[in-house]
Amino acid sequence: MRTAVQDGNPPILPPLRDVIHAHGLAPLKRYGQHFLTDPRLIARIAAAAGDLTAGTVFEIGPGPGGLTRALLAAGARQVIAIEYDSRCLAALADLAGAYPGRLQVVEADALEVDLSTLGAGPRKVVANLPYNISTVLLTQWLAQADAFDCLTLMFQKEVAERLAASPRTKAYGRLSVLTQVLCRIQKNFDLAPGAFHPPPKVASTVVTLTPLGEPLPCRLKTLEACTAAAFGQRRKTLRSSLKSWAGNAEALLAEVDIPSSARAEELAPMDFVRLAAAYEQARAER
Repeated sequence: MRTAVQDGNPPILPPLRDVIHAHGLAPLKRYGQHFLTDPRLIARIAAAAGDLTAGTVFEIGPGPGGLTRALLAAGARQVIAIEYDSRCLAALADLAGAYPGRLQVVEADALEVDLSTLGAGPRKVVANLPYNISTVLLTQWLAQADAFDCLTLMFQKEVAERLAASPRTKAYGRLSVLTQVLCRIQKNFDLAPGAFHPPPKVASTVVTLTPLGEPLPCRLKTLEACTAAAFGQRRKTLRSSLKSWAGNAEALLAEVDIPSSARAEELAPMDFVRLAAAYEQARAER
């Protein structure tokens, strides 16, 4: 049996379910683990990320390596896999041996890893994210969006809908604004709960976020504070919800021609950018 790349041919690997059984990798709830084992679906995720033959591909929470092997089979030049669960390291080491020099496994908490300092560009993130930290990770990556060529990520379907939501809809909120001012969002496909082991209680969606590469006229932290105040009390008018952030909210709103009686859900993403930029200008003039 061929277990490593030879003569340009892909390695022959055992079925993923056999790997999970052999290494005793029962998914753990505390890690938010739901293993995807259907090779066709896994290959679709890898394909959604486009050309992987240059730069570095980052995977978060590879588990037994299902998506990892699909990324390598799709031609990824280098994959850096960040895994917190030490139980999975042996299975991933076997996979690294099958693809010599192309897979680096880092045992770490992804929340504490700065991906922009690892690997060579262009950098892509392709991951079935642990549901319990998915939005926190995304917020971190948005803060350094220019470091990435694209991010192809699997979220709970509800979270994916929030990313792409339009104003005046229930799903529209702070995460919608932060994502849309920095990235182009493409919904790729949905996955039913039955595709996973164990099945989650919700459907999932694979999306690709492509950074726009256009600098904002304000700091992202200012925009985050603005949207946190506005959507933190989304049923209130902006003259009320923004007081804790801006002080004289009515004057700031008037400066950018936004009615003080408007509510957060009525504003377009770039309206919040204009608010944040005006706030910084006002602070600079004091």
